[in-house]
Amino acid sequence: ATGVDQAVGMSLVVFSLLLFTYYSVWVIVLPFVDSDHILHKYFLPREYSVILPGIAAVILLLCIGAFTAVILWKNRKPKKVD
Repeated sequence: ATGVDQAVGMSLVVFSLLLFTYYSVWVIVLPFVDSDHILHKYFLPREYSVILPGIAAVILLLCIGAFTAVILWKNRKPKKVD
């Protein structure tokens, strides 16, 4: 792999770790912290902890379905006329 590929891969890993850490703290730790604590201002309201992953899942399923449809459409064989 080239240096650019490694840099992109490392940045994706770092982004994933940051996102996982943020979401874990948001969902697991924050409910046990007082609502007037300063930590709450760095996180979205709790309703979004369900809404955002749900929207991401729907988008992911739509992309997988569209990809599958395109592949199947490109690989279909025309009917032979005898």
